[in-house]
Amino acid sequence: MIPVLDWSCFISGKKRDEFARHLGRACRETGFFLLSGHGVPRLLIDDTFAAAKRFFDLPEGEKMPLDIRTNSHNRGWTAYGSENLDDSRPDQVDRKEAFNIGLELAGDDPRMDQPFRGPNLWPDLPGFRETALAYFDAVLRLGIDLHRAIALDLGLKENHFTPFLDEPLATLRLLHYPGGAGKTGGIGAGAHTDYGSITLLTSDGEPGLQVMNRAGTWIDVPTMPDTFVVNIADCLMRWTNDIYVSTPHRVLVPRNPRFSLAFFLDPNPDAVIEALPGTGNPRYPPVTSAEYLKMRLDATYDAKITE
Repeated sequence: MIPVLDWSCFISGKKRDEFARHLGRACRETGFFLLSGHGVPRLLIDDTFAAAKRFFDLPEGEKMPLDIRTNSHNRGWTAYGSENLDDSRPDQVDRKEAFNIGLELAGDDPRMDQPFRGPNLWPDLPGFRETALAYFDAVLRLGIDLHRAIALDLGLKENHFTPFLDEPLATLRLLHYPGGAGKTGGIGAGAHTDYGSITLLTSDGEPGLQVMNRAGTWIDVPTMPDTFVVNIADCLMRWTNDIYVSTPHRVLVPRNPRFSLAFFLDPNPDAVIEALPGTGNPRYPPVTSAEYLKMRLDATYDAKITE
């Protein structure tokens, strides 16, 4: 069972402790929850989906100059079949295409020298950049704020995670699963865990996302209007020394085309991910956010394109 949590209960101040407690239970048991009352405007979400569809409708020749393999900072378009998220199945490819957008920096920003920093690649579509960046900023704020509740659940100061997320390796990923022409079956995105701290996802309502429960059974993640699917990712699991769980999930090829907006909130590139005090003997060696991201991305692509 994937719970539904109302973010407005936390931000109103009326049920902060109760929200943090329910969030903590979800993070320990399934690593997934649905978030309502999130405050991201419906119009902005709709506009971002419309922008994504306009991009994916472009001819392949217009998308090729934006190919992610043209750069080393994880920006741009990934073609259908060019990824494999399930590294246990090297013979398998993901039946989807995607477009990655990162933190927008000026060309002379000194952070450009950091790992996974670089210019975003933009299609020649009126309003696309402005809409995508507005959505990026709104969900980034929400993701950072969610860490306040996470900190409270873990018995930490509410702002504990803020210094690790003030210059994050965040990625907005627009996703398109072409669909099975009225038939379901096959893998749209192979079984995997996410890499960073948390992921916030919204979709167009077409089903397909599944999560593996503790019994090892794949269960459908329900689609609910005006909610985000939030899941714990590897860095937060490592920070909590496995108190929180980063759960395997996958996307089946949908019956009809499926569009989703996935926001991956990875910590600052130099943030050291190591077990929090009081969580017992560390289960993992320390690693920086950038080092871990590179390791996972290199396993996803045949060509090692990251640095």
